Amino acid sequence: MFLLNSILPFVGMLVGLIVIHELGHYITAKLFRVKVLEAGLGYPPRAWGFTWRGTLYSINWLPLGGFVRLLGEEDPSDPQSLAAQPAWKRLIVLASGSGMNFVLPIVLFAVAFMLPRQVPVGPAIIDVVEPGSPAAQAGLQPGDHIISINGEKMKNSLDVGRQIRLNMGDTITFKIQRDVFGGGTQVVTANAEARWDPPSGQGPTGIKIANLYPQFRETEQYSLLHAIPKGWTSTIDALTLARNQVISFFHGGSGPDVAGPVGIASATGDVVKEAGWKTLLDFAALLSINLAIVNILPLPMLDGGRIAFVLLEIVRRGKRVAPEKEALVHLVGLALIITFAVVVTYFDVIRLIDGRSLFD
Repeated sequence: MFLLNSILPFVGMLVGLIVIHELGHYITAKLFRVKVLEAGLGYPPRAWGFTWRGTLYSINWLPLGGFVRLLGEEDPSDPQSLAAQPAWKRLIVLASGSGMNFVLPIVLFAVAFMLPRQVPVGPAIIDVVEPGSPAAQAGLQPGDHIISINGEKMKNSLDVGRQIRLNMGDTITFKIQRDVFGGGTQVVTANAEARWDPPSGQGPTGIKIANLYPQFRETEQYSLLHAIPKGWTSTIDALTLARNQVISFFHGGSGPDVAGPVGIASATGDVVKEAGWKTLLDFAALLSINLAIVNILPLPMLDGGRIAFVLLEIVRRGKRVAPEKEALVHLVGLALIITFAVVVTYFDVIRLIDGRSLFD
């Protein structure tokens, strides 16, 4: 069961995400007439391959993604090499992998919205208000029905939680409906700060939310016309949430969770077990965004590290770093990345042995 629920969907997602990433490099390299030496599915050793128009297309034994090997990534001696191209072309080729991983989530989220899914029935209510919290200072009370936040209608507790996290560091305007003693209701507006570093066990505003009818769920499904804009919005929201978590870390909050292949495979199994196969589209979209962000960071060996060398060349008015020195930097970077992956995998295994999930 672990193989079916964790390994297979994890490998499928990983292969898909990496192939899409490498496809970005492949397409832009071909457009700019950079020689593609090999485009491989999986990693060596090679199982089978054929050559067409100077490019070796291979299928390899390790089914963990794919790769594109370009001519002369550091050496400009050949006119068809990547390094021989103008700086702007090299930047596009190097950034196109992450670019594809930024575009893919829009498609994945859109497809997910087109599939019928069960969502909680609202309205969202405030279950707990922590004493001394921004919510308490704003006059919010347990039992208040949350109508909207910053003018956006809230359908259920999921909407409320996401909207609060999207606006961390800002003052949030709650529009709530409150039962009045003796009968009737009143609509109240209150402003509360969404803190970067709330006390342990409290949310940014200091409230805990629930749905008024937790036992009921409804089917939600969108047409293609509505799903695409929602896919775009979900992608932007995911990037904003990632940014906010990093900022929260520098304000003293909890840092982003780090996991390697073992941890992500386990998390994939948890997603399938708890929410079903359809939610893998959302999970894959989030992984694609993470892959894009990590690859664009200015770290040696990654796309962002190579981009940094091109930008340095531009700053130095065309003066390049010697190819052998750049290659050495990337080699050291590769060694550090492998070391980091081994350490992360060790802690992933320890987490599994202890029976803990990445989401705990």
